[in-house]
Amino acid sequence: MAAQVERIYRFENAEQEIGMVGPQDSNLKLIEEGMGVDLSVFGDQLTIKGSAEVVDATEAIVVELTNLIKKGVKLNATDIVSAMKMVERGTLEYFGDMYTETLIRDAKGHPVRVKNYGQRRYVQAIRHNDITFGIGPAGTGKTYLAVVMAVAALKRGDVEKIIITRPAVEAGESLGFLPGDLKEKVDPYLRPIYDALHAIVGAEHTERLMDRGTIEIAPLAYMRGRTLDGAFIILDEAQNTTPQQMKMFLTRLGFGSHMIVNGDVSQIDLPSKVKSGLIQVRQILANVSHIEFIEFAADDVVRHPVVGAIINAYDAYNVAKTEQAEKKD
Repeated sequence: MAAQVERIYRFENAEQEIGMVGPQDSNLKLIEEGMGVDLSVFGDQLTIKGSAEVVDATEAIVVELTNLIKKGVKLNATDIVSAMKMVERGTLEYFGDMYTETLIRDAKGHPVRVKNYGQRRYVQAIRHNDITFGIGPAGTGKTYLAVVMAVAALKRGDVEKIIITRPAVEAGESLGFLPGDLKEKVDPYLRPIYDALHAIVGAEHTERLMDRGTIEIAPLAYMRGRTLDGAFIILDEAQNTTPQQMKMFLTRLGFGSHMIVNGDVSQIDLPSKVKSGLIQVRQILANVSHIEFIEFAADDVVRHPVVGAIINAYDAYNVAKTEQAEKKD
């Protein structure tokens, strides 16, 4: 067992201490659980107890989080989790930089910023490439950030319209038997996109932009035969495209346009004998210039910390299951 050490960190004022501790000590409890340390506060002192290496890492996290409080940032659970994941990956030095830039302000006026190093790389890739692929599990912010970048580009005047699409894969139901017209039938598949737009520009403004054709949300099949100039184009749930659909979509790119292709290769809903276009495209376009692939992992999930643990547990289960099947063969 590693030798236990004790380190004392002193807050400069009560505001820092209150912000760092959190309601009902929630921030401290999150750090204790995530880092495996004991934390206690007395007066202006935070005492950190644990193995030397972990205490060093925890103190570095506390320093970064306290610096955010000094800048007027109100800490939440996402900030705490992001800091712990970044220290684990050795990228904590970039933590403060993520809060220096506001990508956009949402419908409530709150600043939207990246939440971790993976999201930072994703945003930079979008800025510097014509086509960006975001591949990884749900909860990493791929769809939300793609919409944020699209709306920001529209507001700057970099593009004239936003086009968002996804394949309407029939998850156990036939679209023909669902009630309503085509829009009503495919809207449930596009719900996450509507949620992101409503959060960023508001529901009423979203409807106005859609009525004017400035924002278009449609099934992937509607992209065929078009050349999309001056547009910010997002393909969501791209793991459910066939290779033919993926090629069709990518070749819609026109002058002055940007494309984002998002998907999670662990959630493919295609028939078992149909290959995912998202899996194939990585092999085909890996070395093509102006195209970048960003891989997200469970550690990039910005939802409740347990979500990342659930994803890792399922991944481990699937790996074990595959290995057992290979042994039988």
